[in-house]
Amino acid sequence: MRSMNTIATNASIPSGKRWYQATISPEHGVYFMLAVSFLTGAAAAQHWTWMTTLTLVCVYCGFQAEHPFVLQIKQRHSWKPRFLLWTGLYGSIAGAIALWLLWQIPAKGSLLLVYGAVVVALLVDAISVWQRQQKSVLNELVTFAAVCLSAPLAYLATTGSLTETAIALWVLNTVFFSSAIFTVKLRKIRTASILSGLIFHAIAAALIVMLWQMHWLALPTAAAFGIALLKFGLILLRKDWYCNTKIQYVALLETAASFLFLAIVALSLLPSHLS
Repeated sequence: MRSMNTIATNASIPSGKRWYQATISPEHGVYFMLAVSFLTGAAAAQHWTWMTTLTLVCVYCGFQAEHPFVLQIKQRHSWKPRFLLWTGLYGSIAGAIALWLLWQIPAKGSLLLVYGAVVVALLVDAISVWQRQQKSVLNELVTFAAVCLSAPLAYLATTGSLTETAIALWVLNTVFFSSAIFTVKLRKIRTASILSGLIFHAIAAALIVMLWQMHWLALPTAAAFGIALLKFGLILLRKDWYCNTKIQYVALLETAASFLFLAIVALSLLPSHLS
């Protein structure tokens, strides 16, 4: 999966590596996105089981499998044994756990919907990489939504069912992290668009309010999206600084916002004796 837009630079195709050396995705933004989304799903489930841990291994391996898969697509006309090996190895582990979860969890229809959405997102990502459109807003939105499916997947694996709250958490995580797509693109003249950012945040805020009104999200949980709105507002106020500062400071800003978002969501979901 693509990292939080260009916060983590895209990895170049490694050279000089032996075929058996493991590939590790360098896209640090996705590690945070995956971990935060998964933890919010586990917090909503209000307990952690060994199946939760197994599911975490599944989503991690699925994420790692995407990296050599994308690098192989970028090669286009030559097969690289190292990329094929680690795509297959990571993918086999993720696939085996996914099948085992399907056998164990009662809500098989819900689990198949999550799996299907991940497969569709992977196909969209592969086509975008092939067409050299992996940095497009559409592909990044699809990719972020796929990574944030770790929230309902964690809930499903822990409780054996899928509720409106788990679905709403997926939406909440997706729109929160997708905010970075529109802020980071402000740093490049070719992709800078304040209007698109304003439209996205307005639609996202309206969507979160709707989920709160439907009682799919509690007010404190829904209010966590305010972190994204506050961050976007501050960036617009300090746009010159944001567009010219080092990428490390941008990454630090996104990381701090992610931790604050996680804290608010988790504390609003955990039972009182845990939170």
